[in-house]
Amino acid sequence: MNKMKLAVPTKGDKGLEDSVSDVFGRAEKFTVLEIADGSIVNVEIIENPAASYKHGAGPIVVKMLADMAVTAVAAREFGIGVSTLLEQNNIRKFKVEADIPVKKAVQKVLKELDG
Repeated sequence: MNKMKLAVPTKGDKGLEDSVSDVFGRAEKFTVLEIADGSIVNVEIIENPAASYKHGAGPIVVKMLADMAVTAVAAREFGIGVSTLLEQNNIRKFKVEADIPVKKAVQKVLKELDG
């Protein structure tokens, strides 16, 4: 069974219907999806504790996601520091456009994995 726990920075709390945020570290929320064999089996919406931080939001977010056993993230972009921390935590990065629905971002990630 092929499993993945994917986190997507989002603008609100609408889950699969929500839009991908244009920021990573300071996104309001994260939609965390458990995917098994290409199907979404669980969706959880997490508050970002670092959303209002002026500095240092990225490392806090990466630690939170690593502690949740997230294995991949999909976002518009990742800063150099965040990219390094994600790699150190064996969390895969996928680039997707901002403002697309989370479900479309998931489809893009799955397509890239299959490709």
